[in-house]
Amino acid sequence: MLIVALCTLRIRWVTFVGSFVALALGVALLTATGLALAASLDAPERAPERFAAAPVVVRGQDTLRVPTPSGERTEELARPRAVPDAVVARLERLGTVVADRSFPVRVRDGRGPGELVGHPWSTAAFAPYRIDAGRAPRAADEVVVTGGWAAPGERVRTDRGTLRVVGSAPGLGFEDAVFFTDARAAELAPGSVQLAVDAEASAVREAVRDAVPASAGVRVLTGDARRYADADPGRDDEALTALNALFGTAGGVAAFVSVFVVASTFAFSVAQRRREFGLLRTAGATPGQLRRTVIAEAALVGVLASGTGCVLGAYGAPPLVRLVVDAGLAPAWFTLGDHAWPFHLAFWTGLLVALCGVVAASWRAGRTAPVAALREAAVDAGAMTRGRWLAGLGLLLTALVTLALALADDPGDLLHRKTYVTRPMLLISAAALLAPVAMRPLTRLLTCLPARLPGATGLLVRENAAAGARRTAAVAAPVLVTVALTGSLLGAVATLDGAKAAEARERTTAAFVATAPAGTGFDAATVERLRAVPGARISPSASSAVYVLEDGTALIRSDARAVADPGALAATTRLPVSRGRVTGLDDHSIIVNEEWERHTVGQSVRVRLGDGTAKTLRIAAVMHTGTGDNGVYVTAANAAGAPVDRVDVALADGADADAVAAGLRAAVAATGGRVSSGAEWAAAASPGSPGTTRTGLFLVLGIALLYTGISVVSTMLTATSDRVRDLAVLRLAGATGGQVLRLVAVESLTVAGAGALLGLGVAGLGLAGMGAALGLLSVPAAPVVPWAAVGTVAGACAVLAVVASVVPAGLALRRRAAAAAGIRE
Repeated sequence: MLIVALCTLRIRWVTFVGSFVALALGVALLTATGLALAASLDAPERAPERFAAAPVVVRGQDTLRVPTPSGERTEELARPRAVPDAVVARLERLGTVVADRSFPVRVRDGRGPGELVGHPWSTAAFAPYRIDAGRAPRAADEVVVTGGWAAPGERVRTDRGTLRVVGSAPGLGFEDAVFFTDARAAELAPGSVQLAVDAEASAVREAVRDAVPASAGVRVLTGDARRYADADPGRDDEALTALNALFGTAGGVAAFVSVFVVASTFAFSVAQRRREFGLLRTAGATPGQLRRTVIAEAALVGVLASGTGCVLGAYGAPPLVRLVVDAGLAPAWFTLGDHAWPFHLAFWTGLLVALCGVVAASWRAGRTAPVAALREAAVDAGAMTRGRWLAGLGLLLTALVTLALALADDPGDLLHRKTYVTRPMLLISAAALLAPVAMRPLTRLLTCLPARLPGATGLLVRENAAAGARRTAAVAAPVLVTVALTGSLLGAVATLDGAKAAEARERTTAAFVATAPAGTGFDAATVERLRAVPGARISPSASSAVYVLEDGTALIRSDARAVADPGALAATTRLPVSRGRVTGLDDHSIIVNEEWERHTVGQSVRVRLGDGTAKTLRIAAVMHTGTGDNGVYVTAANAAGAPVDRVDVALADGADADAVAAGLRAAVAATGGRVSSGAEWAAAASPGSPGTTRTGLFLVLGIALLYTGISVVSTMLTATSDRVRDLAVLRLAGATGGQVLRLVAVESLTVAGAGALLGLGVAGLGLAGMGAALGLLSVPAAPVVPWAAVGTVAGACAVLAVVASVVPAGLALRRRAAAAAGIRE
């Protein structure tokens, strides 16, 4: 059987080239992503940045720790606590204590980096920053800048006023800093949650231990642990987690499409070789020998393709790493390591994919009858076997039942990325298995009008497609996969973005919204100036969080808005309340959404506030879950220390909108705040999916389109090479070479169009499920079909199909028609 398999690969290499290339590329991708994954697992701990030269950093409680029967649960606090005064007093006896403060500074004249980070000058020595020109700041409007984008003596317009640069320092690469005097920094950022201490670490630990109990959560950071005092210390871990998820999704799609391509190629190959297998059966070959022959062919292709893919992956991994770093998907230090296990994993996975893809085809080959196959006509018969019917209907039923269960039990689950990436694969697999059933009516629909036109082209296309149901389904299947994935993935993202935008528009009834610079808030004086604007009714609110322990084991964090006046909130915001009243909110209550374990109006719930304080609150109202962005609402009394960062403004009766807007802008000008209309703020509040999500989806779709090209070209080459005699008969019947090529091109377009329609139907069904989920979640949005992307992908598939069929047909036409038809002259 091995000799027969080798001879078959040598003679019918065109049949197997698609499987070889698909597997090689899949293994190459797995190798490259495996090497990148290995590098992420070996990621070094980030070294301290801003406090690399600080002896000790003392940080107030920034983590909520809740004991449960299953162990301690932790969450980062939304409002970290300041270092207790008792600790500060003891530390000041040991040495110099410097309060750290950070706040954004935006340059308004188009110079420099645009967005800077402000600090007090006393913290510069802990990075360390060193002045290379000028001097340290002494007055409120004096600053030292880093990076050399402004020279001493220059004036710079910022949202913190016009600043005079009196010194410059070389940048250290991790931030663009601007240093103020300590007094001015304290005015701009009154809160401080960490201190740099110039003292012995052991003495600092002893002072903290003596001043407060361990439950106070004060941390003494030394050595590499000082990185936790930097901004966003977990950003590397988050980036690597997202990167691993991206590679996992890409690898999963690659494996799925690889199995699909291999299975499709071998199934079509077995169908095309039925006479060959019939001859072998007549010569005495047993069904088991035929199955082993087909499996041996797949194993040989798998070994050769996997080896080639490992080599390609080794060369492709470095460019892949550069790509993800340049796209911001990985930290700048991300580099490849030296590991062997990704090669083993990719090689054996490729071989397993090859063998899995050929199982059904080998079973069909073994069922070939000795004589019946030799008498079989060119018309495809029995394209839908019993196993294919069972598998196709089973997958379709599974997809529909799980969709119905999700809608009934947890509609919000359909909006999660892991769900809308994996769920379409069930429908795609079912549609691909049932494609021969759908191809005949679809091709007849597409050729209905051409078949009535003068000439035989339309009629021949319709009849050829009907006669070659297996060939038609084999060509249409990869088009179906790509169009369905494109419509499902990009449509899901667009639908979710549209839903979030609709939610933001629906919730906002304010005429204007004033927002503070990111990471800061309005002081009390600014809020009073806003309140004094004639014709404006304001609703100040602050960002915070609330934590609840559900089922006694899961610590859940919910974003919260802390409002000063529930009545003003009701006048400026239309919350999606299903039960209760917004005006029922007070200092002893909370507004929750239906995702909470307890969501009955009047019920009490034990929560932790943004600073970790435990409190029992009564549920005043319950909101619809929506897309998951509906957080909770509390009063300002339950968000101690959270600065007002947003002020919604409603117009009083008869108030002039332009005059109110001018007054609001004047009130926030000194703080760098921004005033937008309600519609502008709603649009900015829902900017769409992050770039990393879209980059990952386009990577996945790029893989699918590449595999589609491979499968389409391979199938069309195989199909056209087996139709040489048919094309010759057409020429003998009087058709010109141009007419034959036109027939082949139109037939390819028809088949690609049928696959695109089927794929669009699959995507439409998935998006309809998402639309139903949004309706159940009371989100005022409809599914979005990405017509431009679907049309582009379908067009690319059609071009590939036409080229892959016309080129070999054109080469076949070079032979004499009689010789190609097997007629001796």
